[in-house]
Amino acid sequence: MLKRLSSTFILLMLTMHQAWAVLTVEITEGVEGASPIAVVPFGWQGKGKLPQDKDVAQIVAADLQRSGLFAPLPRRDMISQPHQGSEVNFTDWRAVNVEHLVIGKVQALANEEFQIQFQLFDVNKATQIAGYSIRSRLSGLRRTAHKISDIIYKALTGTPGAFDTLIAYVTVNRYKSGKTKYRLAVSDSDGFDEQIVLESTQPLMSPSWAPDGKRLAYVSFRNGRPEIYIQNIITRDIRKITSFRGLNSAPVWSPDGKRLALTLSKDGNPEIYVLDLSSNRLSRITRNYAIDTEPSWMPDGKGLVFTSDRGGSPQIYMVNIGRFGKEGREQRLTFEGNYNARASVSPDGRHVAFVHREQGQFRIAVLDMESQRVSVLTDSRLDESPSFSPNGRMIIYATEDNYRGVLAAVSVDGQAHQRLRFQSGDVREPAWSSFKTD
Repeated sequence: MLKRLSSTFILLMLTMHQAWAVLTVEITEGVEGASPIAVVPFGWQGKGKLPQDKDVAQIVAADLQRSGLFAPLPRRDMISQPHQGSEVNFTDWRAVNVEHLVIGKVQALANEEFQIQFQLFDVNKATQIAGYSIRSRLSGLRRTAHKISDIIYKALTGTPGAFDTLIAYVTVNRYKSGKTKYRLAVSDSDGFDEQIVLESTQPLMSPSWAPDGKRLAYVSFRNGRPEIYIQNIITRDIRKITSFRGLNSAPVWSPDGKRLALTLSKDGNPEIYVLDLSSNRLSRITRNYAIDTEPSWMPDGKGLVFTSDRGGSPQIYMVNIGRFGKEGREQRLTFEGNYNARASVSPDGRHVAFVHREQGQFRIAVLDMESQRVSVLTDSRLDESPSFSPNGRMIIYATEDNYRGVLAAVSVDGQAHQRLRFQSGDVREPAWSSFKTD
């Protein structure tokens, strides 16, 4: 069964159709009882006006809404638009049931630089929770807005926000001439500021982020067969990592960025290996007649979760590994249903997300490692490739909408849902980066 899925997945990759377009985000289901918040349009001090896509307050409001935990007040319902604390009338905001208020202003400086100031208030207590001043260039205003969202999110939830992060994904253009172009793309977590990292006439698969957020490992068929590469998304430098006979697939970075776990069939059977990137030392982790594939690291770097059909059907297993990659005892993690695959471990190690087949439908499920409870989070027909946000609160995955590939995200508790998609065409294989490093 695992062999059939892998072949089907590759076939899907080879036959996707896409017209290049802008990635957009739709909130399909928010959390009931989300906290009401108002993000007032920031005041502007400068000539002309900022471009619409650089509206800092709108970006912040959209970020908070996408988290599912907050319900921003529509601008049309705001009874005033203060830009500094002395202008806030807390009684007015209590009247419209707002619990928290965000205000600010953007001041134009020389050479396309800006000073952005904002304040976060507890409306009921009439007190300031946070206030910062951040300098930014015009090209960095969206990222500055995401940083502000992260600050607000952490101040109100105690958990770091993951808005100032990146997602990678694979798309395909098939032209009327019969030519096909595969693209490895990177965008902000809200789908804006897309960059094309690599274009190829041959399939690209399985992107995986390095912990520094500057490099991607992926599988390319540029030479007619699967090989693993690493590419720096800033310098665009490319390094071939493995090109063994047979499969070279499913690369994933260790938490310290010094190793790659991957699947190789160079010895005749798909097995899990660990490659030390500095010494090129390769260590075989699994030894079984079955197919072992799709590794994912535990946060401490001392264990791997992977898919194996050694029990007769694809299931999720975990193996401890030693300092030098020597294999340890293997443990089966999933028992519900006859198909569980493509695991992703949360950054804190508390949850494992995976593809679970239920009533013939492939859905995203999550395993609580402490209670061993499995929760099915989605109700789609063909969900795949789950990837955790760096704060562990959301899971991005690929799915299908009207027979077209799109990306979607769901909160780890299954309450908040959003969809990211191109205006036309398909997009697959998402990977969420770690927190950005400057």
